[in-house]
Amino acid sequence: MKAPGTWHQTRVGALPNSTVAASPGAAAAAPISPATATATAPVVRSAGCVAVLVMVDFKPARRWWAWSRLVLQGLPLRGVPGLRFAKVLGSGQQGGFGVRPSGTHQGLFLGFDGEAPALRFVQGAPQLAAYQRHARCFGVVGLRATSSRGAWSGHALQATAQVPAAGPVGVLTRAAIKPAKAQAFWRMSPAAESALAAAPGCRVAMGLGEAPLLRQATFSLWDSTAAMETYARSGAHLQAIQAAYGGGHFSESMFTRFAPLWGLGHWQGVDLASWLGAPAPQPGPQPGPGPGLGLSADAVRAVHGH
Repeated sequence: MKAPGTWHQTRVGALPNSTVAASPGAAAAAPISPATATATAPVVRSAGCVAVLVMVDFKPARRWWAWSRLVLQGLPLRGVPGLRFAKVLGSGQQGGFGVRPSGTHQGLFLGFDGEAPALRFVQGAPQLAAYQRHARCFGVVGLRATSSRGAWSGHALQATAQVPAAGPVGVLTRAAIKPAKAQAFWRMSPAAESALAAAPGCRVAMGLGEAPLLRQATFSLWDSTAAMETYARSGAHLQAIQAAYGGGHFSESMFTRFAPLWGLGHWQGVDLASWLGAPAPQPGPQPGPGPGLGLSADAVRAVHGH
């Protein structure tokens, strides 16, 4: 279910710096010509220019609440200012990529029309505060796309950031797998998953999905562009991508590279705020103790270092 709001239409090929990315961190191909793409690409809606990815491992005693998020989908997010796009996502066992779903791991992928509404959501939204209360592990990352190709449920992210010269990068890959191709796709998954888990420079990797087997996504954070591209261009992952494209496995896909803006919480042993930097406090009145991630304005300033 998509979050409500005023949706702006664009075409995938006309997005700034929109390029092909083969999969998590695959090398971008030459930019698509807007003139050419306009003639062939479907009109899609904007998913915004700032993304927020929320990763959650719920307390076992709160599984009922976690399950209700999957049932309700975007309904609790209605009315969030600046929210253009929302996906409530399940995950595999231990937050991985297998076919067995996890009863406690979930994700949120949210698209906002600017950094200010994204920060207000993270620092003060009761919806996110509820996720944290029910979680035993919780991480949030703010992102701007440096390149993006394709669409997610008919929506596309706007690429508005430059590729970082150094430092962390993020990658999101998602695809709607054709039912007739599902068996072939999942036959290649274990080897590619093992390669990702062992890839040098991969600090965070999480498997996500809208529906079992057929609508899947992967989010990963890397120490550098070089580390991410080394993984993308080698081994089981490259073989899986070549087979997927050669075999026409996807009915829709989106591949996006990101420049991380900030992080909060912990995931897979990584202190996201220490690594990526904490978000700056928003000007004006701040929520009291216990909003968003449970941080008062003073606490956010202390973590951010000013």
